[in-house]
Amino acid sequence: MAQASQARKARPLSPHLQIWRWGPAMAVSILHRATGSAASFAGLGLLLCWLGTLAAGPDAYALFLAQAGTWYGRIVLIGISWSVFNHAVSGIRHFLLDIGAGFEVKSNNFWSALCPVIGILLTAAFWACLLAR
Repeated sequence: MAQASQARKARPLSPHLQIWRWGPAMAVSILHRATGSAASFAGLGLLLCWLGTLAAGPDAYALFLAQAGTWYGRIVLIGISWSVFNHAVSGIRHFLLDIGAGFEVKSNNFWSALCPVIGILLTAAFWACLLAR
């Protein structure tokens, strides 16, 4: 009886990260949370900056547009749009899992690996349409 008690105390109560193998589903789930936070905070900051310069007058708004058109402004805008698209695609994947579809390991890994690719393709298409004008 004492040995069973000792063995029970030595085991962890729940699985720890050391015993989990990293896979596409785990990575895309963490990326989903990160892109959601990035889209929220960076997107809100950009929106408030845009509204502030819009309210401040034409000179301030022209400065905002000039900064948005620089290489670093484009990187920020592309990054925010990628995080929105990636978060949306991953959200659709999570929704499908919530309704009970795609729990098979092969299917889950396939769609998990495809989510960031689709996010990149949607971002590229979005910016191609914007820059084509």
